[in-house]
Amino acid sequence: MRSALLAAARSPQARSFVERTPLTKPVVSRYVAGDTLEEAVRVTGDLLADGRKVTLDHLGEDTTELAQAAATVHAYERLLAELGRTGLASGAEVSVKLSAVGQSLPRDGEKLALDNARRICEAASAVGTTVTLDMEDHTTTDSTLGILADLRVDFPWVGAVLQAYLHRTEQDCRDLSGAGSRVRLCKGAYKEPESVAYQGKDEVDLSYVRCLKVLMNGQGYPMVASHDPRLVRIAAQVAAAAGRTADSYEHQMLYGVRPDAQREIAANGTTMRVYVPYGDQWYGYFMRRLAERPANVTFFLRSLLTTN
Repeated sequence: MRSALLAAARSPQARSFVERTPLTKPVVSRYVAGDTLEEAVRVTGDLLADGRKVTLDHLGEDTTELAQAAATVHAYERLLAELGRTGLASGAEVSVKLSAVGQSLPRDGEKLALDNARRICEAASAVGTTVTLDMEDHTTTDSTLGILADLRVDFPWVGAVLQAYLHRTEQDCRDLSGAGSRVRLCKGAYKEPESVAYQGKDEVDLSYVRCLKVLMNGQGYPMVASHDPRLVRIAAQVAAAAGRTADSYEHQMLYGVRPDAQREIAANGTTMRVYVPYGDQWYGYFMRRLAERPANVTFFLRSLLTTN
């Protein structure tokens, strides 16, 4: 099921079918804040008022045209300006997929992505907030970490995402655990070959804990991206063993997933940041959320059957 859903995430035919189905949108709204900037800002304000922090993702990836990349950069600049204008920037940052700003373009894609990411970082700096570079499939890892290193020369607060299911990630955590570094550790949501990634859940979980220990015992700021109650508990134990205070790391979860647990973590005094996607390019993101947990598929199918 997971493999089929991840394949569908990159299928133009499947995308066309799902996007044309009128009953899909009410279900998608559980996981996506809306199509517009105004909707994203409204959701951000509601989450901040509820005691949670936010990272916003303007949806889009695998950009194939210069104009698309430029439009994405402009969307982030508008978003960041609005966060500054409304006073929300102190509690909200942005997450950026480099493929959305030109990384995968065949000619000078990496340079274009770096230049465009730098523009977004400048806009974030102007309003007093930060940027985290999302990680995509394993073929982009070296490029993404290279762009991260370049950006951190001028913007040392730029965050990285590392995926525990990749064999290389424990070493990447060591490399990025220095002072000032911000690292979001997640399990990973792409279909990867056995040559580069752990395949079984237990293997991935064990890797996650090993990576978590490296980050918690480092000098940076770990961001624990997991909905798994067991891993959330382990993260608190590892943080305590490393002598970390509640303000020296944070938990992150996706918008629409385990909101009660999100509120509980925030109420206990640890930062809880919600990953909030928005925009009309929601298809790939939505399909990966279905692939992550069988319960998401059940919810989706039940909703299609019961929505009028």
